[in-house]
Amino acid sequence: MSSPRDRQARIATFVAYAVQGLSFATLLVQTATLQDKHRLDEGSLTLLLLVVPVFAGVGSLAAGSFAHRRGSKLMLRVAQPAVAAAVVLAGIAPDVPVLLVALLLFGLAVGAVDAGINMQGVAVERRYGRAVLNGFHSMWSVFSLAGALWASAAAELDLAVIMGVPMALAVAACLYAGPRLCTLQEEKVEASTATVTGRQPWRPIIPLCLAMGFLYVGDAAVSNFSTVFMQDVMAASREVVPLAYAAYQGATLAVRLGGDFAVRRYGPAAIVRIGGAIATLGFLGVVLAPNQPLTIVAFGLTGVGLSVVAPQSFSAAGRLDPAGTGVAIARVNLFNYVGFIVGAALVGGIADAADMRVAFAAPLVLAAVIVVLARGFEPAVTGRGQASERR
Repeated sequence: MSSPRDRQARIATFVAYAVQGLSFATLLVQTATLQDKHRLDEGSLTLLLLVVPVFAGVGSLAAGSFAHRRGSKLMLRVAQPAVAAAVVLAGIAPDVPVLLVALLLFGLAVGAVDAGINMQGVAVERRYGRAVLNGFHSMWSVFSLAGALWASAAAELDLAVIMGVPMALAVAACLYAGPRLCTLQEEKVEASTATVTGRQPWRPIIPLCLAMGFLYVGDAAVSNFSTVFMQDVMAASREVVPLAYAAYQGATLAVRLGGDFAVRRYGPAAIVRIGGAIATLGFLGVVLAPNQPLTIVAFGLTGVGLSVVAPQSFSAAGRLDPAGTGVAIARVNLFNYVGFIVGAALVGGIADAADMRVAFAAPLVLAAVIVVLARGFEPAVTGRGQASERR
């Protein structure tokens, strides 16, 4: 049975994920707009976008060290408002140097927040004793979708208003959730001496890291280039351009709402395996789609498939770190940004050298590899009949 305190922490964690989803979408659906505003070609845009995952990786590594000593609660109370401030700064930036500063700040803060919210999510999952992480990620998707739809509805407004209004709501939500998150003591649990010391072997998390990296190659392709694809390849109007990303997030949400129940029934490996296959089909649809509606549907399919990988990666990493040090989660989260860096460089580079359709074949291939990696998500049965991660 969960206690009132457990429920309070769970609600606060839902809010933290919501703020992150809203913040991320508010910036990324404006990629094409920012490209036009600052007159950036494909190569320059790709290099500028790489600032975010590079510095997010730095932020994620720092988050692991900080959270081990001070807890993820304090980190989130500082980093989430910083993300909102960076989004607003990107929207009002008068030139590329100021935009670069905004993206640098966004990257550092968003990396810390990504690690922190998943540390909180795993802590709540431990306290509840059952799979709940998909529910948190579904809240991320709800508000990421809301951010994309808001951008579509408010497309005729000034960019500062489009990006500033949701970030004002985000800061207000941070002020509510921050005091109610799990404390450092609540994140820690009793475990074996070897685990308490923070020693985390790399071998069992390698499949999780690779799957996370390949997932985010696909996510980077969709997040950074879906608006560009719709605008340049499909000749979509300004109102239609954000709908591909909205379809991606909407499909992600639909799957994650029922994801925890599916994992409890079929197991994480089966869910990840099916997800990889569907994502492969979705990217194939993007490459071949002949018109705007089918392109939007194909982007939605990629969301269906990729949506299950991140929650299961973090959940599995949490099971490998029963003391709650956050080390395994921070390592897996790092590959979020490795994948995003590779995805932005790979897709942007291929698009610059060939065209955007050919570029989306790269995440297609890597999504198929996730099917092979899915076995690494399967809990093994110990001699005592208890489930644990394969080692």
